[in-house]
Amino acid sequence: MRWAACIEYDGTAYHGWQSQPHAASVQDTLESALSKVANAPIRVVCSGRTDTGVHAEGQIVHFDTNAVRRDRSWLLGTNRYLPDDIAPQWFVAVPDTFHARFQAVARSYRYWLMDRDAPSALWRNRVWHVHRRLDHDAMHAAAGHLLGRHDFSAFRAAGCQAKTPVRQVQHIGVTREGDWLRVDIRANAFLHHMVRNIVGTLAVIGRGEADTDWTARLLAGGDRRRAGMTAPAGGLSLRHVTYPADAPLP
Repeated sequence: MRWAACIEYDGTAYHGWQSQPHAASVQDTLESALSKVANAPIRVVCSGRTDTGVHAEGQIVHFDTNAVRRDRSWLLGTNRYLPDDIAPQWFVAVPDTFHARFQAVARSYRYWLMDRDAPSALWRNRVWHVHRRLDHDAMHAAAGHLLGRHDFSAFRAAGCQAKTPVRQVQHIGVTREGDWLRVDIRANAFLHHMVRNIVGTLAVIGRGEADTDWTARLLAGGDRRRAGMTAPAGGLSLRHVTYPADAPLP
């Protein structure tokens, strides 16, 4: 039987989602807990890997098992065996044809920045603290050039293994809430470090060190070395994964 689940996690203590032979990963920790509930080995497939230190509010996974359990039993039992920084939010039985990764049509990420003098003690692992006031309107205008289907080589990590750098950005925006800036981006898929490289570039524009058309020129040039820094991982979270309307998910 195949099950799907929504997983929330704080990635601070983990070397990313993917299973690691000599380091803690979200995948290994989750599979260990599921295997205890099933009383048999469980392997999960996720909608998309997250990097070291990156968080998730809506990571979707699926797994197959012969264990007979109710959805509530999976939820309560798995959370019982997990540390406090990983928490499944729901489980649902799905057809064997459902695939968490290949059927996803979009992923939505959110990145938090804080531009005040004092850092946040409570949010130290969830926000990028910058000491200089950022022009969020300029950042928002610059982000607009990234909408649509483009070659995102300028925002791609050197070690990215994707077969093509072309991605379709469906939404991107920069919003201010007091001393906090929120960057929201949705695309059909993402390249390695793509969101963090975009945020690092937008921060350069927010500091007034580049004009709002710089993102358009970077896209055209395709040279990662000319773009901004890779923003810290802690500010980033996978917010939501979109599936076709007929997908059997909550």
